[in-house]
Amino acid sequence: MSTALAPVEVMPEPDNGNFLSVLVIDDDRSVREACREAARSLGFNALAADSPEHAYRLLDSSAVDVVLLELKLPGTSGIDVLRRIKQRWPEAEVIVGTGCASVQSAVQAMKTGAYDYLAKPFSMDEMRIVLERLAGHLRLKTENRILRERIKARHGFAGIIGSAPEMQKLYRMIAKAAQSNHPVLILGESGTGKELVARSIHFSGPLHSAPFIPVDCGSLVPTLIESELFGHVKGAFTGANQQKEGLLSMAKGGTVFLDEIGEMPVDLQAKLLRAIQEKEIRPVGSTHRIPIQVRILAATNRDLEQAVAQGAFRRDLYFRLNVLNLRVPPLRERRQDILLLVGHFLERLSCDIGREFSLSDIAMKRLLEYDWPGNVRELENCLERACAIISTSEIQDTDLPSSMTGANGHAQPPTNGNGKILSISEVEKQTILSTIAQLNGDKLLAAKLLGIGKTTLYRKLKEYGQESV
Repeated sequence: MSTALAPVEVMPEPDNGNFLSVLVIDDDRSVREACREAARSLGFNALAADSPEHAYRLLDSSAVDVVLLELKLPGTSGIDVLRRIKQRWPEAEVIVGTGCASVQSAVQAMKTGAYDYLAKPFSMDEMRIVLERLAGHLRLKTENRILRERIKARHGFAGIIGSAPEMQKLYRMIAKAAQSNHPVLILGESGTGKELVARSIHFSGPLHSAPFIPVDCGSLVPTLIESELFGHVKGAFTGANQQKEGLLSMAKGGTVFLDEIGEMPVDLQAKLLRAIQEKEIRPVGSTHRIPIQVRILAATNRDLEQAVAQGAFRRDLYFRLNVLNLRVPPLRERRQDILLLVGHFLERLSCDIGREFSLSDIAMKRLLEYDWPGNVRELENCLERACAIISTSEIQDTDLPSSMTGANGHAQPPTNGNGKILSISEVEKQTILSTIAQLNGDKLLAAKLLGIGKTTLYRKLKEYGQESV
């Protein structure tokens, strides 16, 4: 992009609100660096590539919103580069740079999918105007998307319920992530709805018609996770009586959601990293590699940075998955949404059971005061349990779990047979094991009644040495 750029003066950052990233593709180092610094001075994150191949690697590993592309690149056609970018990374908007004698090329670029062009030589002010106009365009697209989803979901986004400021921020990130093909790491406590966020990203984006395949890394036996993800050939191990296609291959252009990625064994983490980087897998027992086309979404309730420091999670895989990072807030940080969630769940339960339900004022007060360690899942389970046991239509505070009604000090501390007060961890263990025993070993039902995820239940049983319960 052999162009004259005006000196980079310090200017106010645009209110883009999208944390937009700009990638400059130019073989001229001085121009490349000038454009990158100009974009940074305007408030954008900025990357630079000296060749199409370098640019493709950055597009694969980074969330790029805008590409500044020089049309005249040595050894290749800028139009061909533009075409490949729009085919492989359709969410990225492209601005092409062209000389006055190449207006025809600029027109062709616009027809191929470029958002705009900058005629050489261009000034800093011209670059600012184009980038800010594009930032406004992208922001408007995101806001329109959120508005459409709110209309469909009434008080949320893509089926997620909540209107608190923390949720509004999450919706903006989901809308941005939905238009990208990059890996996304979803962080949040158990019961906050991380899988619902993953489904929203998938079904709100261009991959919505392709498969969405959830994989619970915490509940699968470690020796079987590799076979589930990569597949195996007949005779690969004892019991492999026929060939099996792996989930990463079955996705076929869709999304694989790796729930509780922090529970994945370290040796398998290396194989997953290789599959993501090389876009191919090798089934267990096979000598041949199979190309894959899949987007990876991952979630965990663990502190992965701490797991990396402890050697329990690979640093390179963490950075590869953490291209986009979404945090799902716990329910205690958005208490104003409890009323919306209660209304949503009671409306659904009323339809399911065929009877209208409501909450007494004191019962609602208890719900609003409670800290909800199990988050939205615990709230849903609490209301399901109350609706199942009452004979009237109004839920009283006495119909709520003792953990809520006893929160004010009325309940006696739990003890063992000798009168010794039990620790919280021991109470939790006894509650889980006794519930499973009462349900004749039905772990999925036990998890539902306890208000915890099945992944959490399996992990707890593993800690207790009771996997076979």
